[in-house]
Amino acid sequence: MQTMEIGSTDKRLDDLNSRMSEGFGRVHREIDGLNERTSEGFKRVDGEINRLNRRMTEGFKRVDRQMSEGFKRVDGEINRLDGDIRELRGDIKGLRSEMNERFAGVDNRFQSVDARFDAVDARFDAMHRTMMRGFFALGGIMVTLFLALAGLHGF
Repeated sequence: MQTMEIGSTDKRLDDLNSRMSEGFGRVHREIDGLNERTSEGFKRVDGEINRLNRRMTEGFKRVDRQMSEGFKRVDGEINRLDGDIRELRGDIKGLRSEMNERFAGVDNRFQSVDARFDAVDARFDAMHRTMMRGFFALGGIMVTLFLALAGLHGF
C-alpha cells in the first residue's frame, strides 16, 4: 500500500506544484503589468517635474533680471541723490561763507554807528558843559545885576 500512497501523494504534490507555478506566473504577470504602469507613471511624473523645473528656472531668471534692473535703478537714484547732497553741501558752505562775510559787514557798520553815537555823545557832553558854564555865568551876572539894581533903589 505504500506504493499507492506514494503515487497519489506524488500526484497531489505535482498538482500542487503546477497550481503554485500557475499562481506564481499570474503574480509575476501582474507584477510585470504593475511595473510597466508604475514605470509609465514615473515617466509622466518625471516629465511633469522636468517641465515644472524649466518653468521655475525661467521664472527665476525673469525675476533675477527684474531684480537686477531694479537694483541698478535704485543704485542710480542713490548715486544721483549722493551727488545732489554733495552739491547741496557745497552750496551751503558757499552760502555760509557769504553769510559770514555779510555779518562781518553788518558788524563793521554797527561799530561805525557806535563810533558815530560816541562822537555825538561827546558833542552833546561838550555842549552841555558849555551851556552849563553859560548858565552859571548868566546866573552870576543876573545876581550881580539884581544886587546892583537893589543898591540903586535903596534897599
